[in-house]
Amino acid sequence: MDAVTCLSATVGVEPACAALGVARASYYRRRPLLGPSTVEQFPIQCIPRPTPARALCADERLAVRAVLNSERFQDCSPAAINATLLDEGQYLCSTRTMYRILTEDGATRQRRDHLTHPQYQKPELLATAPNQLWSWDITKLRGPAKWTYFYLYVVLDVFSRYVVGWMVAPRESAELASRLIEESCEKQKIEPDQLALHADRGSAMRSKTVALLLADLSVTKTHSRPYTSNDNPFSESQFRTMKYRPAFPDRFGCIQDSRAFCQTFFPWYNDDHRHSGIGMMTPAMVHHGLSSAVRENRQSVLDAAYRLHPERFVGQPPRPHLLPTEVWINKPLHSEEKLVK
Repeated sequence: MDAVTCLSATVGVEPACAALGVARASYYRRRPLLGPSTVEQFPIQCIPRPTPARALCADERLAVRAVLNSERFQDCSPAAINATLLDEGQYLCSTRTMYRILTEDGATRQRRDHLTHPQYQKPELLATAPNQLWSWDITKLRGPAKWTYFYLYVVLDVFSRYVVGWMVAPRESAELASRLIEESCEKQKIEPDQLALHADRGSAMRSKTVALLLADLSVTKTHSRPYTSNDNPFSESQFRTMKYRPAFPDRFGCIQDSRAFCQTFFPWYNDDHRHSGIGMMTPAMVHHGLSSAVRENRQSVLDAAYRLHPERFVGQPPRPHLLPTEVWINKPLHSEEKLVK
């Protein structure tokens, strides 16, 4: 082993072991017994990383941290916070910088599980404007005792994510669903052959009562594939948003409690909730045609921020989120992608 140590100082450990027929594992196992290495060790000097010129100063970082941890924004994502501040004429920093500041405090982590679904052949539906494609579904709200439920019916516009109608009932009923759909169509002034209504394959969704109503209204009816909730993603996403709200209770004491919660939740969802799928706009902005004006206002705020600190924006001036021009339920593959598969 001493010969290996001497030779390794010149040619290295691996060639020395190979030349002398010694296993490297045996050499390393006995290495602590052979004393210090004859090879001089040079300490690695750590050079501190310079602060980038466009980085926020300490006071600015404290101000951003205070906004992120404020009572108003403590339950919001950085993207939603940034969009809200832009609408109010204020720009603090980029969304990515907000994430960096939260990471320093250990405040970024995933709080909910994500499910993966297998690939299926799904219905392909397109919306390019509000009131072209609606999605509706029913979810259970747990009542005061075990095995007691209240049923929440929700009709959602797919393009704008705007809830056009909802109802809480003590049971799942095709007649109640039919009444809600009819009232929602009257409220939104739906014309014949204007709307397509998508739902899963629940008993109320496939009922003759609902089918006859949609035929009378000249509304196209579509359904998801069996046992495939991802065929109705927009309604499922809306229910998930509702049930992960901090104020959502484990159980409702009575049906009046569930209705009171919904009377608070749906105005927030339509008028205040910033949705990533529609350019961080609220559903009401998109549904009522205000999104273009809001985006122009955000652009003016970003332009002012760019003129004040151009060094903080890399590559090009900042741009607000793009607005969608079309929304699909299961967008079809292009012909080239089909050929590849």
